[in-house]
Amino acid sequence: MAVNEERNVLAEIEDLMNQKQYSALRSKAEAMNEADIAAIMEDMEDENMLKLFRIFPKDMASDVFAMLEPDSQQYIITKLSEKEAGIIIDNLQSDDAVDLLEEMPANVVKKILENARPDTRKDINHLLQYPDDSAGSVMTVEFIDLKEDMSVEEAIQRVRKLGVDSETINTCYVLDAKRKLIGAVALRTLLLKKADDRIGAIMHGSVISCRTHDDEELVAQMFQKYDFNAMPVVDAENRMVGIITVDDVIDI
Repeated sequence: MAVNEERNVLAEIEDLMNQKQYSALRSKAEAMNEADIAAIMEDMEDENMLKLFRIFPKDMASDVFAMLEPDSQQYIITKLSEKEAGIIIDNLQSDDAVDLLEEMPANVVKKILENARPDTRKDINHLLQYPDDSAGSVMTVEFIDLKEDMSVEEAIQRVRKLGVDSETINTCYVLDAKRKLIGAVALRTLLLKKADDRIGAIMHGSVISCRTHDDEELVAQMFQKYDFNAMPVVDAENRMVGIITVDDVIDI
């Protein structure tokens, strides 16, 4: 969105807010790109920014929140009720949630996590154990995992089930019974193969990965070398624990 257009939209949003036209305001926001909304919110007074944020639908609120500057995130999260803050954390990708919580006072983090889902707390605590600037500290634990004895039809059903909470569905990773990484298959491949084909027969068996304690700069270099959109992260025993996506590398 151009600067002049952004100013015009900001003026329109603030006018609707002043007139308490909240239904129209919500419709206006829902029709916009989340990145544009976040940019506009950064130019608003804190109180108006919070008012606008509160009218967003739950899923949209999390998407916009993830794109705000850290200062704006902290202001909003501390002004929400503990239950509301827990919902936001639940709907953030785990790496985004960790980035936010690492910047907040310990007593605030404790209250937020107490109101988050148990699986969210588990994922966040898992990421917090890794050293700063390591692959483990910037990865996300939401990804699509498959078994090699699955049929293509079963795999697609799993993508539909897990895809909403996964950071990317373009590549699915094949794990054995001990969660060791043994292959990968592209979503495009799944859609083009027969429903009864087995994953083990169509997957790529040679998968480039990084380890949890690898330096994030090394990971960024690997993305550049191989032109990746996402890379699996494994532990010392080659068990897959997460993925790093290209947007994480851009941040690095």
